[in-house]
Amino acid sequence: MAKCNNKTATFLNIILLLSLLLMVSIIECRTVFGIGFEKEETSTPECNSVYGAEDGDTCSTITQKLSLTADFFSAINPNLNCDKIFVGQWLCINGILN
Repeated sequence: MAKCNNKTATFLNIILLLSLLLMVSIIECRTVFGIGFEKEETSTPECNSVYGAEDGDTCSTITQKLSLTADFFSAINPNLNCDKIFVGQWLCINGILN
């Protein structure tokens, strides 16, 4: 009878351990993906005018050429990599920041 109780206790301990691991996994998943938690609202700029990049353009030369501030230009083009501007790339030069 002792062997049966020992097997039952081991089985229940394994079930308990697996349940605990499952709960931790679910909590981590919700934390990573923001499920069940309030998300920060991110602002998305609305573009009203664009500029086609020309040979030799940089963020700096574009802002100077079009009399824009660097902060505004960066905010209106949030995913722009200034080191990788290519000829013909459309860049927002006028818009609304939400």
